[in-house]
Amino acid sequence: MTNLRFWDIFCKVIDNFGDIGVCWRLAADLATRGHRVRLWVDDASALAWMAPSGCQGVDVLTWHEPLALNAAELARHPCEVLIESFGCEAAPEFIAACARQSSTSDLKPLWINLEYLSAEAYVERCHALPSPVQTGPAAGWLKWFFYPGFTESTGGLLREPDLEQRQARFDRRVWLAAQGIEWRGEKLVSLFCYEPDALPGLLRQFAQHGLNGEPVRLLVAAGRATAAVKTAFNDEIACLRNTDGRNLLSFSYLRLLPQTEFDHLLWACDLNFVRGEDSVVRALWAGKAFVWQIYPQDDEAHLDKLDAFLDWLQAPPSLRNFHAAWNRQGTGQPPKEVPALDLPAWQACALAARKRLMAGDDLCTRLVGFAEKSR
Repeated sequence: MTNLRFWDIFCKVIDNFGDIGVCWRLAADLATRGHRVRLWVDDASALAWMAPSGCQGVDVLTWHEPLALNAAELARHPCEVLIESFGCEAAPEFIAACARQSSTSDLKPLWINLEYLSAEAYVERCHALPSPVQTGPAAGWLKWFFYPGFTESTGGLLREPDLEQRQARFDRRVWLAAQGIEWRGEKLVSLFCYEPDALPGLLRQFAQHGLNGEPVRLLVAAGRATAAVKTAFNDEIACLRNTDGRNLLSFSYLRLLPQTEFDHLLWACDLNFVRGEDSVVRALWAGKAFVWQIYPQDDEAHLDKLDAFLDWLQAPPSLRNFHAAWNRQGTGQPPKEVPALDLPAWQACALAARKRLMAGDDLCTRLVGFAEKSR
């Protein structure tokens, strides 16, 4: 058992819940390994549905400006590892309190900037590099950059120690019934997306040809994905039957799912459409064919990030072509057709990637090891 006990994670929710989703998974993973975590977040409302049962060992604290800091609590349980997630800067009141404490007890936290996930080459170059703090009450301290990633020279990916055991026990028919979904053997496809231009073309392809010639049931995530599908459905209402009059596409609209149930959704499906950072990692662990809609950036820097990921994934040409179409935005002319879906090749690719990742340590293990070595 590690000697490290008290971690403070700071999180600012920007949009789409990816920030709080990753931070909650990290906090819960640390707690299940015997650590205590204070999760400071400026908007914890999403946790009501994302993690309704909470987690023993994780305290969720409100991060307002200025920070309402309980000095007595911090004195009893001094911060040993301070994590700033996704480039946010920890509350200055907290840094000042840690500096005051270190001046009398020589206890100062290991300060880590947990960065965004990427497969680009700079991640291996920059991972675990120090940056001196130049100003403020903590001047002279070091801040360390910690990059999640897909290779041994990075920080790894979040993966719970019991993940494989839980997957082995999973029964998708039971899970689908619990969600009120009447499954008749159709190909199951999950859809968690923004508003891809290619969505109407995908719905048309499913309605006219199914998936590998079999009927499709589309399990649509709540929120933006549901709104996007309903908009596309209204525009493409004639697509619901193919030329033979058969209905090859049906829809199930899902409620907001807790993180554990979102994992179950990915395990249940034959093909997963995911978006953002947290869900692509969960899609990798699911070991099912998947398509990733990366968070779009105005300067299209996300396309370089996507290409680097597909290189690491060793994606076959059909999967690369589909990702290019799925991530094309703002053309004003949605494609009438989308590239073909080669489910067997995509499935083999996903399983091979999962096997490579399973051979290495997960992010939490590497983070704890780095913290112990660096203190």
